[in-house]
Amino acid sequence: MIFTRTLCFTALIAFLAVSLSAQDKAGFVPLFNGKDLTGWTPSKENADSFLVKDGVLILKGGKSHLFYTGDVNGGKFKNFELKLKIKTFPGANSGVYFHTQYQDTGWPSIGYEAQVNSTHKDPKKTGSLYGIKNIVALKDGQKAPPGDNDVRDKAPSTDGEWFDYHITVKDKRITIKVNGETTVDYTEPRDGPKSNFKGRKLSEGTFALQAHDPDSEVHYQSIEVKVLD
Repeated sequence: MIFTRTLCFTALIAFLAVSLSAQDKAGFVPLFNGKDLTGWTPSKENADSFLVKDGVLILKGGKSHLFYTGDVNGGKFKNFELKLKIKTFPGANSGVYFHTQYQDTGWPSIGYEAQVNSTHKDPKKTGSLYGIKNIVALKDGQKAPPGDNDVRDKAPSTDGEWFDYHITVKDKRITIKVNGETTVDYTEPRDGPKSNFKGRKLSEGTFALQAHDPDSEVHYQSIEVKVLD
């Protein structure tokens, strides 16, 4: 009888764990299939900077951007939660753009960028809302960049380790989390942000991933979105 009760209790715990896991994922839809670049379009500038291998999206090569152009929500997102698993390598730099749109060349001129950078020379590190609210780690002699800076000893991400990136946009509010820690909680002013980037303004649009330079290597393993009302 005791064995039976223990077995039933164990089964109940397992069922609850599965149920909670399902609730956590409720509403999230994958944007990356782990096999190829279906649903994504690279810019014409260094289009070979993106490779899928063993379920991982590898960004390595010259400056380029990979735009989501798939069917989920018609390829346009206004209010959403975006979850990614990312791994940086020494000296790497990347970024996750949102409310952006496809362009052939150059840095995306529309939308915001959530920075991905553990040890690249740019002092703006992972968890920054680039150029607006920065997580900053300075090397000897470096000066803090313009903007609202949270100065730290190091980035909240570590080279060689997968980390969770969670970006949420709800109306005029942007939140960014790294491994569950909120690094940005920003509400866009009515007249737009104070920034040198004219296109930094919430509206709607797609997502883009940044390949920064030939010496930069960043891996993306999971990309999924939940559309909010």
